[in-house]
Amino acid sequence: MARKPRKQHVDFAVYLAVRVLVCVVQAMPTAWAFAFAEFLAAVAYRVDKRHRTVAAENLRFAFPERSPKEIDKLVRGCYRHFCTLLIEIILLPRKLRVHNWRQYATLVGHGPVLSGLLDKKPMLIVTAHFGNWEMAGYVLGAVGFRTHAIARVLDNPYLEHFLLRFRQATGQTIIAKKDDFDRLTAVLAAGGKIATLADQDAGPKGVFVDFFGRPASAHKAVAMMAMAYGAKIVVVGTPRVGGPLRYEVVCEDVIDPDEYADRPDAVKAITQRYHAALERLIRKHPEQYFWLHRRWKSQPAARKAKKAA
Repeated sequence: MARKPRKQHVDFAVYLAVRVLVCVVQAMPTAWAFAFAEFLAAVAYRVDKRHRTVAAENLRFAFPERSPKEIDKLVRGCYRHFCTLLIEIILLPRKLRVHNWRQYATLVGHGPVLSGLLDKKPMLIVTAHFGNWEMAGYVLGAVGFRTHAIARVLDNPYLEHFLLRFRQATGQTIIAKKDDFDRLTAVLAAGGKIATLADQDAGPKGVFVDFFGRPASAHKAVAMMAMAYGAKIVVVGTPRVGGPLRYEVVCEDVIDPDEYADRPDAVKAITQRYHAALERLIRKHPEQYFWLHRRWKSQPAARKAKKAA
């Protein structure tokens, strides 16, 4: 089915509204900006019934031992985290510099990450919609490391250009998720370092792994690229610790694809391992994961048939 042509004036109006919001937030005292985030979270929790319901359902499956009151508290915390995250991303270009990045981020277990960044071999940095995933790439760029990140191109071209400028401000290069496969493989072949969000539903054709006790469809590409190019997979999370704009960049696991070279189930085994690492990170700070999206939307055919019966 052909997509409807976008209305340029609508896209531009949305872009202007976003730019006005950014200017207002950046002009506010920091305390006011984060108070505004609290207000946004309270409003979003009340009016966004659809995603609130999805988040509560996901959390009930992930934490069956928690009471309805505890689940609701986590849902509220999720809205609070992501509204605060929005304000942090707006403020980050005004706050973080090469000389002061330690005020905002602490590296935890960073030895393998730094070794991989300095090595001539390719590396895949795997993370999730958890904490402030934009922070890791921004900090690495600020301290002089040149990395690439895979990201979906926004439908609104004005917003896409604006967000791209932010993401690439400190030297990180963005590779389009769907249209830059040749560029992606060229970066890996040249020993580049690529970051990707690896917690999206991959549909019925994905590889199914256990994630919070339920089958989750995951993309095979991460494991396949690691094996094809001999790229180590570094699993990273960036949780907020303490107040706003205070984060840890945590290396949770390092996966060497050579360890799986002789296994017939190598792709699934590697994919399962990095999902287990992501789960460990999320369990420590569950309110900082994006429970609002339908991560478990796709299910194995046999499971669907059983549910239908």
